Amino acid sequence: MGKLIVFEGTDGSGKATQSKLLLERLRGEGVDCRPLTFPRYGEKSAAPVELYLSGALGEKPGDVNAYAASSFYAVDRYCSYKQDWGAFYERGGVLIADRYTTSNAVHQASKLPKGERRAFLDWLFGYEYGLLGLPEPTAVFYLDVPTELTERMMRRREAETNTGADIHERDEAYLRACRETGEQLVADYGWQYVDCSRSGEMRSIEDIHEEICKRVKALL
Repeated sequence: MGKLIVFEGTDGSGKATQSKLLLERLRGEGVDCRPLTFPRYGEKSAAPVELYLSGALGEKPGDVNAYAASSFYAVDRYCSYKQDWGAFYERGGVLIADRYTTSNAVHQASKLPKGERRAFLDWLFGYEYGLLGLPEPTAVFYLDVPTELTERMMRRREAETNTGADIHERDEAYLRACRETGEQLVADYGWQYVDCSRSGEMRSIEDIHEEICKRVKALL
């Protein structure tokens, strides 16, 4: 089997940027690797996810329960594995993923009382990695940014791109709960923690990238 390196983290932490930079770096060094991005917006398998994030199923994240929302994302992942990257992974290829099952762990567990989260995570990982047969990540890099800084960056991005936030991004209390859950997942599941800020400002993209590359080389 191959390797699956996943980028997870708070909203606005640079998951897409860092996954792209790592992919380019590894390809330049001769590593056979491919990118993954979830959810796959525009694909039929991602239609329930798009309904959920747009607010069509409820205006707040909690309007769709953690198990239902997780199933939306899991179906999209399963279809992508069967249609696209499964054979490549099974031949020994390296996948660099911007989000994965780990996003369900962060965003959906945060909807539940703390006493119910462990049971949910056992179900989630058993469902996707066990019942659906999706590969477990080789490593998960969790990119962390304080919620106040995340909010500031997202509002600036919306103004610059003339786009609106989804139901997750609009809810600051929910974002704070997700960050708290993410930190607990790092501690409980051995994810690789990356602090993306210093003194209330973002570290440079290049600085974060170099830190990640040093860690990835130990995995490959």
